Amino acid sequence: MLSAALSIGVLLALLGSGAAGTAPQGCDIPPQELIRMLQILERSVAESEVLNPSVLLAFNLAGATGSNARQQLLKQIEEDAVNRAQKDLSSGQVALYTLALLSSCRDPQHIESHGLSVNLSRVLDQKTRKEVAKLEEDGVPLTTLYSVGLDVLALCLARTGDYEQDAILLAKQLLSPGSRIDVDTQAMMALALECVYDRTKLPDTRDLLQEALEEVSKGFLDKQAEGKGVIGNIYSTSLAMQVLETASKFYAPREWDCAQAFSAVYSHQLQQPMAVAQALPALVHKPYLDAASLDCSVIAVTIPQLPLSPGEATTAQEGPPITVHYTISNTLKGKPFQFSTTVSVPAGSTLLAVLQAAERAEPKKFSFETKATSWGPMVVSIHGLAGSEADRTFWEFFSGADALQEGVGTYKPQDREHIRAVFSTY
Repeated sequence: MLSAALSIGVLLALLGSGAAGTAPQGCDIPPQELIRMLQILERSVAESEVLNPSVLLAFNLAGATGSNARQQLLKQIEEDAVNRAQKDLSSGQVALYTLALLSSCRDPQHIESHGLSVNLSRVLDQKTRKEVAKLEEDGVPLTTLYSVGLDVLALCLARTGDYEQDAILLAKQLLSPGSRIDVDTQAMMALALECVYDRTKLPDTRDLLQEALEEVSKGFLDKQAEGKGVIGNIYSTSLAMQVLETASKFYAPREWDCAQAFSAVYSHQLQQPMAVAQALPALVHKPYLDAASLDCSVIAVTIPQLPLSPGEATTAQEGPPITVHYTISNTLKGKPFQFSTTVSVPAGSTLLAVLQAAERAEPKKFSFETKATSWGPMVVSIHGLAGSEADRTFWEFFSGADALQEGVGTYKPQDREHIRAVFSTY
């Protein structure tokens, strides 16, 4: 226990050398919560089906660089970047790899693995040019505005490419009348604009970026007040917190009630590794904007192995059966269809179990396919109809009239809940 206490102390001391040491009361992560979250990330490296650069980025920003899991993940990401960045990864994925490797004190212009190398910065810039060209021509990028924001942030931190012009385009998107951009996308775009604001020397550009950052950050304060600490949803809150931690000059003289936001995130007891990785930077006051300026010469800290909580240490027991109503519908592509069924699953089952039960009962109607993602399994096809990036279509899940904020591998329906899967556009 002494070694565990020592590791916690060193870890918190490292965090205390930055913003966390001067945080207002209620805005520091409790030591046990920090260790719990880091342990989730450690286990995810061995258990996840996909490499997650957000986990590596979170390890580095939290100062947990001595973790064996972190070292393993770093090597895997370097190898994957060399082998797949040019052909197989989207611009947003390359951007995340860039941020993760920058935070590991690697030069993204020269990533090596097994005698091969790749200029990740150049690959990212090439992919971003295609995103921006599509956005300028059609008003939508190849993928999403979230990805473009991530691209511009990574390019800016790596000091590569025409990120100033890209930031102007993002700012205009944020300021566009009637634009309906979700909170996590606004937050990622704002982080990119903050980076460029601090780098550019062009007065007109700074004025435009300032206007956009003022609108976004003040909007986040309003949303937090309305949501009693939650900004958008619990998963977008942590990204918005990064903005509010770093953009105080853009919403002054208003003040941010950081304790309220921290409390909202703590009380949710995040378990999904990607959600934990996304939350941790804000909770330790080390935002993505710090990814390129970490000191890799400091002592490497390991994560103490504390006992698991009772909920984590025991295998989930099946509860009494519950009834879930499930409907699938499509009016966008091919012959329209709508099918409904009612299934019985044990209480505490995830939505994925509901889909599996429906498929077992009526496979011709309720067949579905998933693919592994950093957020867990994602449904890509139902009843033989698959979503498409080209058509910007996907399967969206609702509880009644409300869109779900969690994936099928995480969300747990309640008894008699009506789940709808609707083929939708984005």
